[in-house]
Amino acid sequence: MYQGIVNIFREINDPRRGNAIIYDLAETLVIAVLAILCGMESFVEMEMFGNERESWLRKFLKLERGIPSHDTFGDIFAALDPEAFGLAFTKWVETLRKKVCGEVVALDGKTIRASMDTARKKKAVHIVSAWAVSNRLVLGQVATEEKSNEITAIPQLLEMLEIKGCIVTIDAIGTQRKIAEKIIDKGADYILPVKKNQETLYNDVELFFQTFAKQLPETAETIEKSHGRLEKRTCVICKDIDWLDPEENWKALAGIGMITSTRQKIGTDVLETDTQYVIFSNLDFTAEQVLSAKREHWGIENSLHWSLDVAYREDQCRVRIENAAKLFNILRHFTMNLLRLESSSSYGIAVKRRRCALSTQYLESVLGIS
Repeated sequence: MYQGIVNIFREINDPRRGNAIIYDLAETLVIAVLAILCGMESFVEMEMFGNERESWLRKFLKLERGIPSHDTFGDIFAALDPEAFGLAFTKWVETLRKKVCGEVVALDGKTIRASMDTARKKKAVHIVSAWAVSNRLVLGQVATEEKSNEITAIPQLLEMLEIKGCIVTIDAIGTQRKIAEKIIDKGADYILPVKKNQETLYNDVELFFQTFAKQLPETAETIEKSHGRLEKRTCVICKDIDWLDPEENWKALAGIGMITSTRQKIGTDVLETDTQYVIFSNLDFTAEQVLSAKREHWGIENSLHWSLDVAYREDQCRVRIENAAKLFNILRHFTMNLLRLESSSSYGIAVKRRRCALSTQYLESVLGIS
């Protein structure tokens, strides 16, 4: 894995010119990844990590000019192209990812709150990421443009990903015809929520299920007891959709579904009920598959975004010069994937990072260095 990272970094175009090229770009980026892996959170801490671990780093890196200063790290991350860095990350992940037919790939956005720069009138960076549920890996990420939103970022992210044979799930903002078309063109299927941002479709689907839900044979149900409550989820699907307005024109649309969740706090009679509607693109999907995929979608919140907030304290990170906030997000994704692939212990991400900082032997095992 370590050599794979080095090789990928050597393919990135160096944004520096002339006398500015003092330190090797790939080696500098490797130090940055290792610093984040060991719990460092700033350019100053990257320099500190490099100095403290210099003798160990020289086992793998030439370091002809020594350890870069924090200013050098800052200059490089201010100039580096986030798109090129993100493509390098995606290419690297594909070398590690196990192909799982029908794997759910969840797309969702997250705002890095402390990246907002009021003085420069710069909005907080918003990142849309792709999470492979079975592999438990981040597959890629794209930052939304300053005056745009996830609707424009999602197609860019999909274009980067290898998703043939997968099932793509997105929040309601991603339920757009062009996004559905992009998913199909990439050889994947979709299960997308229907809400009132697609008003005509929502009203038609809602009315249909209010009228015919009890008569439909394709149903599935799960019951889960956790966190002091009992939750029952029921999914009903219908593939006979010739009655839908032809103007809806969703590419490869094969069916619609209704998922009803009923939650009861144990020891009380209080019930909370939530109903959501979905569209999907594969005639072979069963109600069980639709229900399972929608449930698995939330893995991106629980396993990715939660870890970024808690284990990495991403929302508190004030690194925001030029493109640095976007690039640090990719660095975190590099290290999170490395830590999830390390299976010798069942510790959480935060504990594994501390262990990397304490033990070069463990750090080498995370990097795949024998």
